[in-house]
Amino acid sequence: MTTHEHHSDCSCHAHEHEHPHHHEHHLDEHHHHEDEHGHHHHHEEGGTKESLIKIGAATVLLIAAALLEHHTDWATWQYLLVYLVPYLIVGWDTLKEAAEALAHGEALDENFLMSIATLGALAIGFLPGAQTQFPEAVFVMLFFQVGELFEGIAEGRSRKSIAHLMDLRPDTATVERDGKLLTVSPEEVHPGEILVIRPGKKVPVDGQVLEGQSSLDTVALTGESIPRSIAPGDEILSGCVNLSGVLRVQATREAGASTAARILELVEEAAENKSRSETFITRFAKVYTPIVVGLAVALALIPSLITGQWAVWIYRALMFLVVSCPCALVISIPLTFFGGIGGASRKGILVKGSSFMDTLARIRTVVFDKTGTLTEGVFSVTAVHPEIIDQQELLHLASHVERHSVHPIAAALREAWPQEEDGCEISDIQEYAGMGLTARVNGRRVAVGNEKLMAAEGADAHPCETSGTTVHVAIDGVYQGHIHIADRIKADAAEGIRALHEAGVRKTVMLTGDQERIAAGVARELGLDAWHAGLLPGGKVEEVEKLLAEGPLAFVGDGINDAPVLARADLGIAMGALGSDAAIEAADVVLMDDKPSKVAMAVRIARRTLRIARENMVFAIGVKLLVLVLAACGLATLWMAVFADVGVTVLAVLNAMRALK
Repeated sequence: MTTHEHHSDCSCHAHEHEHPHHHEHHLDEHHHHEDEHGHHHHHEEGGTKESLIKIGAATVLLIAAALLEHHTDWATWQYLLVYLVPYLIVGWDTLKEAAEALAHGEALDENFLMSIATLGALAIGFLPGAQTQFPEAVFVMLFFQVGELFEGIAEGRSRKSIAHLMDLRPDTATVERDGKLLTVSPEEVHPGEILVIRPGKKVPVDGQVLEGQSSLDTVALTGESIPRSIAPGDEILSGCVNLSGVLRVQATREAGASTAARILELVEEAAENKSRSETFITRFAKVYTPIVVGLAVALALIPSLITGQWAVWIYRALMFLVVSCPCALVISIPLTFFGGIGGASRKGILVKGSSFMDTLARIRTVVFDKTGTLTEGVFSVTAVHPEIIDQQELLHLASHVERHSVHPIAAALREAWPQEEDGCEISDIQEYAGMGLTARVNGRRVAVGNEKLMAAEGADAHPCETSGTTVHVAIDGVYQGHIHIADRIKADAAEGIRALHEAGVRKTVMLTGDQERIAAGVARELGLDAWHAGLLPGGKVEEVEKLLAEGPLAFVGDGINDAPVLARADLGIAMGALGSDAAIEAADVVLMDDKPSKVAMAVRIARRTLRIARENMVFAIGVKLLVLVLAACGLATLWMAVFADVGVTVLAVLNAMRALK
């Protein structure tokens, strides 16, 4: 048994040391979070409504202004004033953000490009011999806003798919205080208080069942569709839904430290971690914008000085500016990652940020912990080999002798033979440390233990090769047979390892504190490439250090002893939201259920997300270059430029939304 027994008592402490500032974030507090481009993303419905109203109003006013211009004969500046109304309605935010960025010395993002291009288009009309371009200027801004709106909607959708985890947190809790039932918010429940949870209600905080039998729907937490049945004494986690009976539960954690809150916190962090591909965009804009602005200035000045046709060349230069704005990239790539994270969360895979999506797609080596990750972490009887008496009798005797022992092996024997009272008389049970136990059962001396105990009893034990523990049984010094006890391998572990190899992972390795013999048996059964046994937590870190040299490495573990390795690996994957707090903190990806096969699924989702992001990049830059060349030759109109930008953005955003599926 690895350090599984210690989980319950150290998990909370480990957690406190690592994160003294353990606040609960509410997703809803961050409605208007600004991303690195200074965009306000309006996540809630209001933001979308507001944009729609603005776009609608500006469209109506733009048509009105165009009709007015068609039917009247005013001075240029009077038309300018008419067009400025719709222009400012849709463009004010963009202009403001461009000005703020300039003030901070961080100019040259897409807001700046848009502002320069449209202000230039407004100015063209005052050039001698030039056509006024007022409607185009308004149109560019209008389309830019439509693109932003699309982004808002798509991002809202992927936020919703992450927010279905938000539904984990119930709004109220029913507490017994002074004999009365009160309805309070989960934040007001203190550990030790008694809660009453009626059928159909969500569990507000983690606790232990005192009274009542029921089944729980744990889909929100673990993605498991089969309800879990619970009885008094069982632990019950916040975010599950109580299906059948009324439960009385004693709260064991504050709402802020409960499972649901911890998971929400992971989701919060997911939005904050930026991927390398995203920083690539920011870097891209920082290099790209000055080049584009420089080229535009050159395009306006040099030919004009030679030909004297200022209006023509300034118009072309402004065209060039509008076309070159990279908002399709700036919008679609972060969105693709966001969609990928949302899609993964629906499958019960929480990726803490898009940078980890990136790493996940490039993983070459996957290292697993054994106990609790590839195996169930509970001992059970796997085989019974009787010599003289039959199987049932062998189990029956062994479970009687072990009935008061606290050893995990004794628990496995008792579980295999649950009938307690069957009229057998059991007396003078004696325990021999490191060997086993003896007892009198119905007057016969029964010994249950290892080969040393058999030798002491004068019984001739038959050794047997097994990957687990062998328990021998003798009656009155005569050998009766043995029972195999092992940690069960998880049902989908072998399938999960195969799927990883198929996904192109080169090497799968298992690290364990268990004995070599047991480790070798498990590794062979699962088809792992390598294993290292008998390791302490420090030894695991050393092994991972060696493997890190061979390419990007993911470590999958579940226990406190795995936290340091999870933190050290390129990508830490914590198994089971019900694993230890410390492991979940240290990991970059959390698998909500305990299925090893989810690792391969995570890799597949990440690769798909990255593929979509690359498609968007190639497509956007390709169309841009084409129209830029046309613009420089004077073949492109401002309308083409608008399509090139906004059209590409919309298509890229729609492509990005595929990542959600």
